[in-house]
Amino acid sequence: MFSLAPLEPIDYLVIGHLTRDLTPSGPRLGGTAAYATLTAKALGLRVGVVTSWGAELPLGPMRQIPIISYPAEISTTFENIYTADGRVQFLHHVAPQLDYHLITESWRQAQIVHLGPVAQEVEPGLVRRFPTALIGLTPQGWLRAWDNTGRVQPAEWPEASFTLQQAGAAVTSVEDVNGDEARIEEMAAYCRVLAVTENRLGARVYWNGDVRRYRAPQVDEVDATGAGDIFAAAFFTRMYLTRDPWESCRFANQLAAHSVTRPGLEGIPTPQEVEECLVEVL
Repeated sequence: MFSLAPLEPIDYLVIGHLTRDLTPSGPRLGGTAAYATLTAKALGLRVGVVTSWGAELPLGPMRQIPIISYPAEISTTFENIYTADGRVQFLHHVAPQLDYHLITESWRQAQIVHLGPVAQEVEPGLVRRFPTALIGLTPQGWLRAWDNTGRVQPAEWPEASFTLQQAGAAVTSVEDVNGDEARIEEMAAYCRVLAVTENRLGARVYWNGDVRRYRAPQVDEVDATGAGDIFAAAFFTRMYLTRDPWESCRFANQLAAHSVTRPGLEGIPTPQEVEECLVEVL
């Protein structure tokens, strides 16, 4: 295990794999851990990541982020192939699993803990390990399985009721559940606050037996990769600060829309975008 920067106390902890994403223009850094952490940092929080990473790629903007990384021979590696029928995703490698013993003592006091699995790598029991934090879940990595060719497909999530009931909020997408509305309703019944992103349509939030929908701003989309993770980090941050899921969704919706106008990690919010989106919702 190693760290890439001094491990001072933090506000926002992300647990999940940094990934190597294979794209037509070459491999690039990805994963919820990258997009969410950089977004929380852009929102002014002290951030840190617990991950497992093979160091095949330059860390780029992540170089300034405190990282605890369990050594991996090869990083978790995804490849997305886009067809007329939608995205086909392949998982070529999976780095080691992540558990509580990897987290340094000072980081266990973070105010927001974001469990962001991408390939079943985060131990679900971690949801009970941070009693004073806002626990935010992006469960996409618990909702996917893969066959012997690496092709990713929707999967059962046996720990769903236990994990969602322990969380303060969760963010998923219609794509994560293959458009299964019954499954979304079931998740909403377990979770205090559930936000569901719907690509260009925006997002909806389930809270206190109510559901509200928010349209996304219309923009020229360049690359939607990471938009859901940017939404989630913005949503959890505003939830912690305001305790208002409706306002949190409006803010996250605006910020995620900006992100798709640029490729990859270039979509991380700028200070100007953060200010503009706050003005929009306040």
